Amino acid sequence: MLKTLFTCCLILLASASCATPPALTLNSHDAMKIGQKIWHNEGLGKVENLTVWNKGEEFPSLGIGHFIWYPAGVTGPFEESFPQLITSLRQERTLPQWLINTHQAPWSSREHFYAEINSPRMNELRQLLQETIPQQTAVIVKRMEAALPKMVASLSNKSQRQHVEQQFYRVANQPNGLYALIDYVNFKGEGTSLKERYNNQGWGLLQVLESMPGKEDAMVEFARAADFVLTRRVQNAQRDESRWLPGWRNRLKSYLPE
Repeated sequence: MLKTLFTCCLILLASASCATPPALTLNSHDAMKIGQKIWHNEGLGKVENLTVWNKGEEFPSLGIGHFIWYPAGVTGPFEESFPQLITSLRQERTLPQWLINTHQAPWSSREHFYAEINSPRMNELRQLLQETIPQQTAVIVKRMEAALPKMVASLSNKSQRQHVEQQFYRVANQPNGLYALIDYVNFKGEGTSLKERYNNQGWGLLQVLESMPGKEDAMVEFARAADFVLTRRVQNAQRDESRWLPGWRNRLKSYLPE
C-alpha cells in the first residue's frame, strides 16, 4: 500500500545549535498525483512507454520512473533500480514466474528488446507495470525518504551540510516542492555516488542544492541550479548527450510556480 506519510529524517549535525527540522508529509492523493506527473515526464503517460530502451543506452528503462535493468554482463555508472521494484512488488502480489526467476534483463541488446516488444512476455510486463502505478510511486517516494540523510552524510564540511539542508527545506516547503524533489531524485539520483560523475562532477540532487544561492524564489533557484548541473553534465560527457538537454529543460519547467 502506498505510504500516507512521507518523512525525511535528517542525520543529526554536529552543532547542538541546529534545530530539528519538521517532518514532511505526503498524503496518498498527492503521492498519486506525483506518480502520474513522473509517468508523464518519463513516458508521456503512455502504456507503450512503460517498456523502452533508449538509443545509445545499454539497458532498458521500465515503468513510470524508467527503472533501469542491466542485461547480463553489463555494468554502468547509473544505479540499477528495477530489481528493487520487483522486490517490493513481490511483497504485495503474485508476479509472473519468468520475472521472479530472471535476475538480469533477459534482452541482450536494444535490437533484441524491440524484436520482442509485442511478445507475450513483454505484454505481460506492460500490464503489470500499468497495474502497479501506486506501488511504483511508493518505491520512488521511499528513495526520496533516504535522500537527505544520504546527501548530508556525504559532506564533511559543516557549512556545506547546513546549506544543503536549508535549500532542501526551502524547496520542500513550496507548493510544488515535494514533487520537484521526488521527481529529480528519480530522474537524476541523489548525486552521492562517485560512479555518477563526469570529470569528477555530479548532476544529482546534491549538486543542485549545492548550486542554489538561497536568495531568490526557491523553485526558480532550484530549476536554474538543475539546468546548470545538467548543462555541465552534457559539457563533461565523453559521448554526445546534447540531444537530451531540451527534454530535460522542459521537465525542469514543471518545477516552476504556475
